[in-house]
Amino acid sequence: MAPFEALKMARERALDLVEISPNAVPPVCKIQDYGKFLYEKDKSDRAARKKQKVIVIKEVKFSVTVDEHDYQTKKNQAVRFLGEGDKVKASLRFKGRQMAHRDLGYKIINRLILDIGDAGLVEFMPRMEGTTLHAIIAPSKKAEVVPKKAAPEAVISAPAAAKAPAPAPIAPAEPAQG
Repeated sequence: MAPFEALKMARERALDLVEISPNAVPPVCKIQDYGKFLYEKDKSDRAARKKQKVIVIKEVKFSVTVDEHDYQTKKNQAVRFLGEGDKVKASLRFKGRQMAHRDLGYKIINRLILDIGDAGLVEFMPRMEGTTLHAIIAPSKKAEVVPKKAAPEAVISAPAAAKAPAPAPIAPAEPAQG
């Protein structure tokens, strides 16, 4: 229908003519209350923002001379971060003459990737940027997101204590004869 006819109908009903889809040919309009339209649009936008996940990149730093226990601790941290749904950036910085032995750094990062296994997918394979070797690992799709620490449930022990029989009275000790 013509735009002036639609405006006339909207004014007769004491409503507004709201353009729903301006890019369509012809443009799609609706006769409704504009304030209600804005409120519902804002409400749906807010619901969409609530459902989206903010991706956080957590970093785990290694050294070429990392000890076994330090490596295991940092690997466990990376697995925990991936379990919580965050990406992990594994970085290894070369200092001084360590640059001559880049293969040692690649071995450490590749070992981390193999040890993480199914907990994460490699997004960027290890690559050098200056004196730092980086790899980015994203959480795998099939790994369930572990919720942050949950509050422990309260244990109610008062009724159980009320049901228990009362202890027998203790007789006074007799004096020692000697």
